[in-house]
Amino acid sequence: MSILTRAAAPHAGTELAATVAALLHDATAPADLFPRLGTAAATLPHRVSPPKLSAPEPRYLLGPTGIGTTSLWRAAPPAPQAGARQAIPPLYCPPPERDDPALAEAVNVGLLAWAAEIGLYEGRLDELGKADFGRLIMLAHPDCDDPDLLLGAARAAVAEWSVDDYYCEEDAPGDTAPDGTPSSAAAELGPRLELAAAAMDPAHLPARYAPRLEQAMQADPILRAFRTSFAHLAGYASPAQLARLRTEIAGWFIALGAEAGWRAADRMPPVWEYLTNRQPHSFLPCMAPIDAVGGYELGAPEYTDPAVRRVVTTAALAAQMVNDLYSMAREDLSGGREFNLPTVLAAEEGCSRADAVLRTAQIHDELMHRFEREAAPLAAAGSPQLRRFLAGLWAWMGGNRAWHADSRRYHDIAPGEDDR
Repeated sequence: MSILTRAAAPHAGTELAATVAALLHDATAPADLFPRLGTAAATLPHRVSPPKLSAPEPRYLLGPTGIGTTSLWRAAPPAPQAGARQAIPPLYCPPPERDDPALAEAVNVGLLAWAAEIGLYEGRLDELGKADFGRLIMLAHPDCDDPDLLLGAARAAVAEWSVDDYYCEEDAPGDTAPDGTPSSAAAELGPRLELAAAAMDPAHLPARYAPRLEQAMQADPILRAFRTSFAHLAGYASPAQLARLRTEIAGWFIALGAEAGWRAADRMPPVWEYLTNRQPHSFLPCMAPIDAVGGYELGAPEYTDPAVRRVVTTAALAAQMVNDLYSMAREDLSGGREFNLPTVLAAEEGCSRADAVLRTAQIHDELMHRFEREAAPLAAAGSPQLRRFLAGLWAWMGGNRAWHADSRRYHDIAPGEDDR
């Protein structure tokens, strides 16, 4: 996608969006904020106006706001990309806060070196390179300029992506269980995820059995990826932040098992069940270390507060809807049953793919507006760390949208290309 096409992508640019963005990045709230946005923060323990954080200068990009300017952000949808089967509608989303290609490239170089060292994507490193995960992490964490810290987040994200690429594909040729026997992806998903959990949270076995577990860890590049990515993040994140990340990944593992169940039963889930699954099966694990990457820590009482949890999961689900839209063409070529919201909507409502894509975009926008309504009062009432974390979610969604619009993972697809 060219710079001009990317610039034409619609952004959250209404007056309300500008107010939300300003509040998330600044301690001053408009006097009429709560009547306009509701009282979602009423139950939070922090009710004082907190001081500003000593943090990097925010780089939020906003266009014209106010009466008569909203339509300037509603540009026509970008032209379909090569290999895409359905144009992506305009999405209500913030723009990325920065674009630093040199920093993204530094992260990409580190990722490729790490993947080659541990044998991840062996023989497919070009696929990893063209996905441009370094750009995703650079865009999604604009409050961090440290290439090594960004690489830590990128390693964790790629470890998570590798689960989908390696473990979740149906009956990939040469699929084997940890003991080397032939298996199917669906049958072995649970045992593989169990070992992945042990790679993140080490299992301490009796002395007689520990070497067998270590042998299994060393034999699988995905397990090596989880182990080494957590070791990297441990140099920056607190034990509590690492535990939070493990918890979000564990919820994602459960959701992966549910999706495997749909495949095994040859069942298309109803939309409500699909969306329930996609709350943990989303970008929650990628979003969990926002504060660790930013160099601060959001305490567990605020992160787990129900009102905050609702906003965090809303952001993750909205980001997942972006992925559902951009990954359709890739999934159409996978050869197995794939699940994304347009596919599930079309099956349940008997509508066309184009109508299902439009409806998915509308659901994405509904979630974004909910985030706006509820995140701003939480930021006004919460701690400086909570405000910064919510601002990080806002930035993450903008960076995620921009990366999906550009990544060759979703656009360099041609019929017959083995690009899973």
